[in-house]
Amino acid sequence: MAYTGVGRNTSRLWPKINILPIGMNRLVWAILLLPILFSKAQAQENTTYSVSFLGNTSSGRFAPYFIGSLNHGKIMQKNSALVEAVAVKEIDLNKRFSWGFGVDAVTGLSSKNSYAYWDKDLLMENDGVGGWETHREGPAAIWLQQLYGQIKYRSIFLTIGMREYESAILNQKLSSGDMTYSGNARPIPEVRVGFLDFVDIPFTKGWLQIQGEISYGKMTENGYLKHHYNYYNYHIALGELYTYKRCYFRTNPDKPFSVTLGMQTAGLFGGTTYYYIKGALEKKEKHNTLLKSFWNMFFPRENNGEDFYEGSSLGSWDLSMRYRTEIGDFKFNFEGPWEDGSSIGRRNGWDGLWGLEFQGNQRRLVNGVVIEIISTRDQSGPIHWNPEDSPGTTITSQATGRDDYYNNYYYNSYANYGMAIGTPFLLSPIYNLDGYPAFACNRMRGGHFGIMGSLGDYVDYRLLVMSQTGYGTYIYPYYEGKKNTSAMLEVSWNAQKWMPGLSVTGSFAFDNGELRGNSVGGYLSVTYKGNFSKRK
Repeated sequence: MAYTGVGRNTSRLWPKINILPIGMNRLVWAILLLPILFSKAQAQENTTYSVSFLGNTSSGRFAPYFIGSLNHGKIMQKNSALVEAVAVKEIDLNKRFSWGFGVDAVTGLSSKNSYAYWDKDLLMENDGVGGWETHREGPAAIWLQQLYGQIKYRSIFLTIGMREYESAILNQKLSSGDMTYSGNARPIPEVRVGFLDFVDIPFTKGWLQIQGEISYGKMTENGYLKHHYNYYNYHIALGELYTYKRCYFRTNPDKPFSVTLGMQTAGLFGGTTYYYIKGALEKKEKHNTLLKSFWNMFFPRENNGEDFYEGSSLGSWDLSMRYRTEIGDFKFNFEGPWEDGSSIGRRNGWDGLWGLEFQGNQRRLVNGVVIEIISTRDQSGPIHWNPEDSPGTTITSQATGRDDYYNNYYYNSYANYGMAIGTPFLLSPIYNLDGYPAFACNRMRGGHFGIMGSLGDYVDYRLLVMSQTGYGTYIYPYYEGKKNTSAMLEVSWNAQKWMPGLSVTGSFAFDNGELRGNSVGGYLSVTYKGNFSKRK
């Protein structure tokens, strides 16, 4: 039965316990948990564990930008007090065949925010029916962050389950975030297969290498969408499927100069979309989940799906050029986003991430620097016109613009549990307290700076600064650009000399500006890591 928002129980809109993803076969997840039961295998196979306390507080409605972003969706609320327990067995790269697993559970308390929704049964004072209400929403009291099993044979890997991934070419500690898959949102249950690392292409004598992987998964955010949507305008899609793939080529990495070039693509398909206009359900549309749909998402073709292409596809052209010196690596990085055929052909101007990076090879006061310029303002221009959409028109020319990054007419926006799966530089839907489920500001321009280093043998620091201006979207532009400045100073202490396995990290961050609002806050994590094999 379709969820329409009628008869909402606003006193308990978020389930108190949400351990297993809705709609997934629990038997599969139980099988993935079996390795944990074999303690002897853990001891022999060098399984590690960690327990962390994570806490943050801030003056704004959400955690400051740099505290809430690129942490795999774990912390985004104003206040949080969480405990995270992790057990991981890594695969052995030195063995021809190896297996591994990971379990990551989070529990604790987080503050909530008030979201607006349209109650069509609300009786108004003027005898009208329908009106706006608010309800408070926040993370569940306990959830599984990661749960996966993996095997590898030679250079091929297979992973099943939810696992955290990060950018394949950018510096995760210092960058503003990958345009296609950044590690900003919670992981998605999926089956992923590919090369563990770059491998030599035959007959090139090591001068050219290839790395690639592909995954298909299922979104598990139905509950989140139902409870955060305003049921007044736009649409939501429930039960969607997800796919990700990439292919990179790299020249000989043993040479001082090396180039990596390739593409990432991701997409949403399947499920059922519910369209609302002024508080009324206009229509619902069920999408295909046939084997043919999986093929169409792998090789998109024109006129083979919904109007134009099946599903919602996006991605980026990626380029990284590295020059190695005695003190470290210098890099130029570029990621050019695309949302359809116009921008995949680089008709979107200077849109993309343009960055310079230095990565040192030893502990110094400065051993890492990143400078990036990010723009998503062009989006192939403001006009999209296809004469086939308007039979009888005298305007026969075609204009393929208005790409509307991360948003789609048929499917959900490119986010998971409200957080952008791609770059957090764009304003994620979770920040829309009016219940609008899409990216309300995806046309932005700004700069990002990051620096990190060591203050001694046991203390490291990281400083991040970002300035941006948002212009809304082409459909709903801002009257004037909205500005924002964010910064964070983080200090980490490795206490292994005094207590092996213990580390402490603290940070201070702020946001200032109309775009994200003003917020000042801090973050503290205390982590203890151990190894089961050492306790044998």
